[in-house]
This record gives sequence, C-alpha cells and structure tokens, in this order.
Amino acid sequence: MFVDHLTLADFRSYSHVELELAAGVTTFVGANGQGKTNLVEAVEYLSTLSSHRVASDVPLVRAGAERAVVRTRVRAGADDDRALVLELEITPGRANKARLNRSPLRSPRELVGALRTVVFSPEDLAVVKGDPAERRRFIDSLVVGRWPRLAGVKADYERVLRQRNTLLKSLSGRSRAMAEAAGTLEVWDDNLVRLGAELVHARMQSLADLAPFTAQWYADIAPTNNVATARYQTAVLPAEREPGVPARAELVEAMASELRRRRGDELQRGLTLVGPHRDDVVLSLGELPARGYASHGESWSYALSLRLGAAALLRSEDVQPVLILDDVFAELDATRRQRLAAGVGEAEQVLVTAAVVEDVPAELDGHRFRVGGGEVAAA
Repeated sequence: MFVDHLTLADFRSYSHVELELAAGVTTFVGANGQGKTNLVEAVEYLSTLSSHRVASDVPLVRAGAERAVVRTRVRAGADDDRALVLELEITPGRANKARLNRSPLRSPRELVGALRTVVFSPEDLAVVKGDPAERRRFIDSLVVGRWPRLAGVKADYERVLRQRNTLLKSLSGRSRAMAEAAGTLEVWDDNLVRLGAELVHARMQSLADLAPFTAQWYADIAPTNNVATARYQTAVLPAEREPGVPARAELVEAMASELRRRRGDELQRGLTLVGPHRDDVVLSLGELPARGYASHGESWSYALSLRLGAAALLRSEDVQPVLILDDVFAELDATRRQRLAAGVGEAEQVLVTAAVVEDVPAELDGHRFRVGGGEVAAA
C-alpha cells in the first residue's frame, strides 16, 4: 500500500498543492515552519481522521478559508493496479464530508482502513514519559490500525461518556432527581459497559500481540539486560488476576460491577469514574517503570520500539502501512538514526520530513522534495 498522489486545498499553510508520489522513500526537506509536516499530516489525517499535532479541526483549515480538502490516491501495491481515491472535506463547526472514488460516504469513518499509517514523531516521547492519555492514544491508534471498525466503537464510547457525564453532573447533590433518573442512568451504564468492554478487550489483545515485537526492537536499538515490557492497567480487574486477555463477557461483568460500586462517588463528583478512559498502559524496563526511571536515551529507544513494533505487527497481519517519520531524526543520536533507518527501510512507502537532508541516514535515500515559501518542488 502506498500513496501515489496527494492534493491539498486550503489545508494548513497551502492554498493548493498537488504532488506525485511513489513507493519507496520520499523525503520533504525544508526549514522549520515552511510546511513540510503539513504534507504528511494530511496523509495521516485521511488514514485516522486525527492528527498527532492537534486535537481539533480548526488549525487544519488555512486562515481565511471556510473549509479544507484533502485527497489522495492509494495504490494497493507496486505490482497491483488497483487504486482508491480518498477525499475529505474538513469544515470546522460542521460535519466533515468524505468521498471514496468520488462517491459520497454516509460518514467520514467509512474511510478508516482504506489507508493505514504508522507515524513516528518527536511527540512519541510523551508515550513513555507523559500522562496516561498519551499511552491510551497510542494503543488506540494500533487498535484502529488493526481493526478499522473499532474507530466507530471508540467514537460511540466517547459519545456515551459525554452524555453520561452530563447526566451525572445534572444529578449531583439532588437526591429526588437521582431517584427519578435512575432508569435513564442504567441505560447509559449498559451502553458504557458494552462499548467499553469491547474497547478494553481490543486494547489488551493488541498490547499482548505487540509485546514480543516491541521487546525485540528494544533489544536491537538499545542492547541492554533490561527487557521492555508492557502491562494494561485497569481498575475493573484485580491486580492479582492470572495474566492473559480476559473474555469480553468477563470484562462486561467486571465493569458493570465496578460501576455499581462507584455509583455514590460518581453522583457526588458528577463524573464517570469507571471505563477505558481511566485506564493506563504501564511500560517497564526490567523491574522499573519507564516513566520516571528511564533515561532520555532509554525513553527514546522505547518510543521507537513501540512504533517499530506496531509496524511489524501490522505487516505480520498482511497490512502494509505507510510509515511517516516527522522530524524524528533530528532528535536521535547517530546510532539510533541508523537502527531506525534499518527498521523502516523495507516498508512499501516511507514519508520523511527533515530540516536538513544530512539528518536522514543514507539508507533512506530516495525521492526528495524541497519545501519553502509555500511551494513544494522536486529537489
């Protein structure tokens, strides 16, 4: 799978740009602030309907424009003539519109899965050193990369969570209202548990499948006696339970039980305190958690190992993701640059951004574009 054409209209800094791309490595070179990351961000956004840089659509639309359009043509493979044209119209404050092969789709979520990506960026360090939300975002990106329909499950869970929180907040401190709304709250509980258990199961399964790939990559990138491990942490399951991925039915029962137990706390605080939005992934090196104990170099090695592991897991399932390396080489020492280059070099397509071409290892030599002054030109 690779992108062979990219069109942007009023996306980020570009009023209009069209690029012919190819399989293999393509590098976008330009000074900071010239728009090279905007190009690969557009590819990522069509793949996941999200960006590693921002949480809302507003910054994606060029200043002064009402909407942005991103369009790509995706080839099934170098020896496969089949192609899909993916298009997304981004309009902040309104529903975005999607098209597949020029035909309108009912929802942009129907695009998810047509193009798979794995993104490496300086923000990856936060997966290891940052808050639990960063690790949840990482594992959810892998879940959706493996099973695109889970994007809908996640979106539905987040919608139910918002509505349940609104109800809890309205009930806080009102005993009569609590009794009247008990039935309504139970309906939201059932939906929260059903969707939450499916999402947690997918996260735990993905983490278990990812573990050997990550451990191997960490050993290759940072030879050490410490083994990189990861454990899913959720309050709905006892810490002393047997290792392994529980059945969905077990997760449903455990989440429902924990909701009942925390009902009083939730009503008092007006907030949902149980569910996958409260979970974490504990990353460890040897016996110690990476967060707070790993050095800067160890943290970078772990972050790279997670991304390389994710790409390897997808390839093991016959999915060839487009790899996006956004300004990541400038953050790495020479050894880690070489090992990352070795890890991504066999991908069908690699899109790289760099401020200076010297940052990119020679092993990733390929097609090159110069980005500057609002223009993108073949170097």
